[in-house]
Amino acid sequence: MYYCYLDTPIGDLLLAGDDDALCLVGFPEGSMRREPEPDWIYSEKPFGDVREQLAAYFDGNLHSFDLRLRPDGTEFQRKVLDELQKIPYGTTISYGDIAKRIGNPKAVRAVGAANGRNPIPIIIPCHRVIGSSGDLVGFGGGLPTKEALLRHEMEHSQFPHVVQG
Repeated sequence: MYYCYLDTPIGDLLLAGDDDALCLVGFPEGSMRREPEPDWIYSEKPFGDVREQLAAYFDGNLHSFDLRLRPDGTEFQRKVLDELQKIPYGTTISYGDIAKRIGNPKAVRAVGAANGRNPIPIIIPCHRVIGSSGDLVGFGGGLPTKEALLRHEMEHSQFPHVVQG
């Protein structure tokens, strides 16, 4: 596994993956803060596209990522992650709405857990999922980071809104 860091407005993100795909984005703070494993090799080379697209995202010029991803997780978790990638830039949706979309409306807590284990945040936009009351709840990079990402998207989106169902 290769890794490098990317300086962003929310701090240095840890990027990890191999020659084929991105496997991890780690936050500098919060429960999803990660450190490189001892056997990982530092190299920026495999992350050219990732670094370029994340820089464009943080500049407000990229609203949709086109990267090879390989998130780890159970079948249910990957189903949730697939659904997260359908949430449009600059919009939010509730955990309950995600549960409905994957055909399991009673699985709100499981959706929240899968969302919280997202190994590739920002690119798989778990920050766009909010509580049913509209409150910002739970985020591996910390709630201030979630708020900053949502504010960034709202400022750079032509039609920011809340998606339902």
